[in-house]
Amino acid sequence: MKVSNRISNVEYAIRDITLHARQYEKAGKKIIYLNIGDPVKYDFPTPDHIKKALIDAVASNFNYYADSEGILELRQAIVKKESQKGLSITVEDVLVTNGISEGLDMVTASIVEPNSEILMPGPYYPPYASYVKFYGGKPIEFKITEDGTPDLDDIKSKITPKTRALCVINPNNPTGELFDSKSLKQLIDVASEHDIYVICDEIYDRLVFDKEFTGIGKVAKDAPVILLNGFSKVYLMTGWRCGYVCMNSDCQKLENIRNNIPKLARVRIATNLPVQKAAVAALEGPQGYIAQTVTKLKKRRDLVVKRLNEIDGIS
Repeated sequence: MKVSNRISNVEYAIRDITLHARQYEKAGKKIIYLNIGDPVKYDFPTPDHIKKALIDAVASNFNYYADSEGILELRQAIVKKESQKGLSITVEDVLVTNGISEGLDMVTASIVEPNSEILMPGPYYPPYASYVKFYGGKPIEFKITEDGTPDLDDIKSKITPKTRALCVINPNNPTGELFDSKSLKQLIDVASEHDIYVICDEIYDRLVFDKEFTGIGKVAKDAPVILLNGFSKVYLMTGWRCGYVCMNSDCQKLENIRNNIPKLARVRIATNLPVQKAAVAALEGPQGYIAQTVTKLKKRRDLVVKRLNEIDGIS
C-alpha cells in the first residue's frame, strides 16, 4: 500500500531521534533526553492559577466545541498583549490554534505552492522547513552575522520571483539571537520592497536574559506581518498546546489570507476549549513567576556556558 511522497519525506530530527533512544532504553541503558525544549518537565511547573482555571473550566462544563477562530475573551486578551508589544490588531486578526505548530502549518498551507521559496534564518527551528517541504516548497537559509544581526546582502541575493515569505524567529530558536529594532526594521523594509510576507515567531518574547526584547509590531507599520505566538514557554503550558496567529490590521495586502486561513480553522473544528479558558487566566492573571523563571533559566545558562568554556577546544 502506497503513501504520499509528501508524508514519506517529512522529518523532525529533534523528535525522530527519540525512536533510536528508546531502543537503547529497552536494552537497559539510562537515557537523559535533552532534545526537547520542555521546561515544564524539568522543574518549571505550570502556575497554580492557570491549572485552577483549567480545572474550573472543565468543572463548569466548558467541554463543548469552541468557535473555530477561538473564544472571544481569549482573542481579546491576545489583542491586548500584542498591542502592548506594538502590533496593530483587532480580534478579527487573531486565530487561536493548537500550539504554534498548527498555526505555522496553517500559514504555510496558505502561502506555499510547489516550488515556492521561503527564507529562513540559519540555523532555524526545524518544523519550519518540514512544513514548507510538505507543501512542495523549498526552504532557503539566510545568514546571521557574527554579531547576531541578519545579513541583508545575503537575504537580498536570495530573493527570487519564487520567494513567498521571510521568516523571523525572535528570540531565535535554536541559537538565541535577539534582533533589535534596527534589524527588524531592515527585514521589514526588504520584505515590503519585494512584496513578500514576514512570518515572525515570538514564542520566547519574555524569556530574555541580557538584552531588551522588541516586538516586530513596533516597526511593522503597514507591512504584511503574520505573527505567531503561544503559551508553551513563557506561560509554562507546553503539553496543553495553545497558540495563535495574528495579522497586521494595517496591511491591506493581508486581506486575502485573512479571509482564507479561517477555512482551515473551521475544517479542524476548534481548539481545546478548557485550555483556552486557562490561556485567558495566563494572560490576565499574576505574571511575577515569569521573572523567577528567567532568573532560574539564566543561572543554568550561565553554568552551562562556564562548563563548556572549561573544555579544551570549545567556546
